[in-house]
Amino acid sequence: MKTVVIGVCSSISIYKAIELIRLLQQDGINVKVIMTRNATKMVRPITFSAISQNKVYSNQWSGDISEIEHISLARDTGLFLIAPATANIIGKLVHGIADDFLTTFFLGYEGQIAIAPAMNTRMYLNPIVQGNMGMLESMGIAFIHPEEGYLACGEEGKGRLASAEIISKYAKQLLETSNSLQDKKVLITAGPTHERIDLVRYISNYSSGKMGYALAHEARKRGANVFLVSGPTHLPVPHGITWRRVVSAEQMREAVLALYDKMDIVIMAAAVADYTPSVFTEGKIKKSGKTMQVTLESTADILAEMGRKKKKQILIGFAAEEGFNKKEAIHKLKTKNTDAILLNSITEPGAGFDVDTNQVFWIDRKGREEQSEKLSKVIIAKWILDKIHECFIKK
Repeated sequence: MKTVVIGVCSSISIYKAIELIRLLQQDGINVKVIMTRNATKMVRPITFSAISQNKVYSNQWSGDISEIEHISLARDTGLFLIAPATANIIGKLVHGIADDFLTTFFLGYEGQIAIAPAMNTRMYLNPIVQGNMGMLESMGIAFIHPEEGYLACGEEGKGRLASAEIISKYAKQLLETSNSLQDKKVLITAGPTHERIDLVRYISNYSSGKMGYALAHEARKRGANVFLVSGPTHLPVPHGITWRRVVSAEQMREAVLALYDKMDIVIMAAAVADYTPSVFTEGKIKKSGKTMQVTLESTADILAEMGRKKKKQILIGFAAEEGFNKKEAIHKLKTKNTDAILLNSITEPGAGFDVDTNQVFWIDRKGREEQSEKLSKVIIAKWILDKIHECFIKK
C-alpha cells in the first residue's frame, strides 16, 4: 500500500485537508498526518487521527526514544504533500529551518514532495514569497498552485487552496512516478572529459555535469539503483548512488562498458571529448615561438559502441547542436541505435552547458517528438524520466 504523508499548516482552508484524506483513502492510499503547532489550535489532532486511522505527528518530544520518528516515518513514504502550506512554512523550508516535526521531516525526506499554498492574495504575490517558491521549484519540489476566488479575509483573488479533488489527482500522478524506476539499474554519465596535452594542459568543454547529476538524483528518488560515471566536476555526489569518477574519454568508455550488460536504462548525458591529443607529453611543454601545434585523433564513439552491443537496455543519448537541429538528432538516433535522443541547443540562452536551466527536444525510435519548456535542470530531469517511463516502461 502506498503511503502519503500530509503536512497540515494553520490556514482557514485546513478543512480541505480532511476531505483530501478521504479522497486518497478511496484509492487505497495510506495517509499519515503531520501538523504544525498552530494547526493543532484550529483542528484537534484527534480529528485527523480518527479520519486517517493513523497516529498524528505534531510534537518532536513525544517521549518515545525507541526510534527517531521524523526519520523512520520517511522510510515508507511515497509522497510528502504539504496542504495547506502557509507563507511562513514555505519561508522556513527554503532556508532549511528545522524547528518542528514538519520542517525536520522535510529535511530528512528524500522522495517526492508537493506543496499546495494557501494565503491572502497580497501575501501570495509578494516577491519574497514568489522567490521562495521559485527556489523550492528549482530544487524539484512540485507546487499545486492556489485558485482565484473568495478568500477568508473577505477579498477576492488568487490564494485560495486548490480543491481537494485537484490536489488528490496531482498527488496520485506524483505517486505513480515516485516508484516508476523501482529496482531498475540505471547508468548515467555526466560532466566533461579532460584530454591531457601535458602535465598542466588539457582539452575539454564547458559541461558542468549538472544535467547528469540531476538525473542521477531524480532516478534514485524513483527507486532506481543508480550508477553515475562522472567526468571532472565540482558537484557533490548524490546520496545513495554508486559513483565513479573518470577523467578521459577512454576512462569513461572503460567504466561504462564494464557496467553496461547489467543495466536496464542508460542515459548518456556526459559531454565526451570528440578528439584527444595523439601524444601525451611528460612534463610541461615550454613556450617557444608564436604558435604551438597539437595533433589530435578521434576518441572512441561510446554511444555508437553501446548501440551496437545493445540487448535489453533502454539507451538514451544527448545531442548538443547549434539550434534544435532535428535532422542531425534523427541521424544520430538511427546511426547509433539509441531508443531516444535528447536534443540540446548550445546557442539557446539558458540552455546547454554550465547553466542551471535547460531545454531539450525528445525524439525517439517510434517517431514521438516533444519539446520541453525551459526549466531548471532539476525539473528537466523529472521531465526526461517521465518520458522514459511513459514511452518505454509504462504498461
